[in-house]
Amino acid sequence: MSRAGTTATGGCLCRGVRYRVTGPLREVVFCHCTQCRRSSGHYAAATACAPGDLTLEAEATLTWHRASDIAARGFCGTCGGNLFWKPDHGGHVAIFAGTLDAPTGLRAARHIHVASKGDYYRIADGLPRFDLEPGA
Repeated sequence: MSRAGTTATGGCLCRGVRYRVTGPLREVVFCHCTQCRRSSGHYAAATACAPGDLTLEAEATLTWHRASDIAARGFCGTCGGNLFWKPDHGGHVAIFAGTLDAPTGLRAARHIHVASKGDYYRIADGLPRFDLEPGA
C-alpha cells in the first residue's frame, strides 16, 4: 500500500457517484484480463483500499453487476463510469485509478493477466508482468 494516512476522493464523470478513501491506497496495477478490457474498452488501471476505508458520499447512480463467480463490478448507471471491483473474499475493494481526483501520488507497479491481453498493443514500460495475478 502507498499513500498511508492520506485521504483521497473520486467519482464518475457525471458525479452521480462520489467516494472518499481514508487510509492507504495500493500502488496501481494494470489488469489485462478479458473482463477489465471489455468493461473499460482497454486494459484497466486500478488501486485498492480496505473496505472499511471507502465511504460512498454520493451513490444514487451506483449499480453493481455480478461479473463473475468471484466478484462484482460497480459502475455508474448514468454515465457508465467503471468505478470498483469488489471480490467476494472482502479483503479489499479495487478502485479504478482514473476515477481518483488529482493529485493521486500513486505510481504504477505491475501488469497482471498478461496472458489475456489484447493483440493490438504492446507492453513496453519495463514494469513486472504476470500471466495471471500473483497469489491467485
